[in-house]
Amino acid sequence: MTLTPETYDELRAIGARYPEPRSGLLPMLHLVQSVEGRITPEGIEACADVLGITAADVSGVATFYTMYKRRPVGDYHVGVCTNTLCAVMGGDQIFQRLKDHLDVGNDETTDDGKVTLEHIECNAACDYAPVMTVNWEFMDNMTPESAVTLVDELRSGTEVQSTRGPRIVTWREAERVLAGFPDDLADDGPAAGPASLVGLGIARERGWTAPPSDASGSSEGVADTKAEAVAQADTSRAETETKQEEASDD
Repeated sequence: MTLTPETYDELRAIGARYPEPRSGLLPMLHLVQSVEGRITPEGIEACADVLGITAADVSGVATFYTMYKRRPVGDYHVGVCTNTLCAVMGGDQIFQRLKDHLDVGNDETTDDGKVTLEHIECNAACDYAPVMTVNWEFMDNMTPESAVTLVDELRSGTEVQSTRGPRIVTWREAERVLAGFPDDLADDGPAAGPASLVGLGIARERGWTAPPSDASGSSEGVADTKAEAVAQADTSRAETETKQEEASDD
């Protein structure tokens, strides 16, 4: 696919958001994926041209982050968390069940182009383990059976609602949002669920609040400047080393 002049205009618009245009590279790569379904050589060259950097610089970023794909992604990127807690709670079984059901391996796409399956690292949603994502939207408290139902609904075109977010859009639509072009779905669905709010509820019940700040706006014991932070770290390290030396002398 050839990038259109409109896409080049949007790439430039992303770069213009930042004091240093190169800071826009990550959302620019998401825009490329929204248009081409993956990071292509043409997309790399386009980002490099707009930013005035080398293709090697762009490629280095695109190959560092796992969110950027070098092979085509299906309409729905289905991620199964297989990190420690999710794995213990059933993530490994979910992933194996989906591989068998979809007849694909890790980071592979079904023959109909609908679903790309990938095992992913921690999604910071351990309170809802085991967790899956569809185009980066959460699907909580999953089981092998509910996971199979989910992918079948996605492949059939049934509208699916994420657990704590909006309805699921396609991979390319989601990538456009990550590029910084809103789809007006941000307020759909709850932002947080009960399990995530337990700590807040306990704090409110017991009247716990953040430490008060002094007149300068900093909390007691917190370094006001980078220099103070470095000094505190050096002092702490020196005290630790002294204690270790004293212990070894004894």
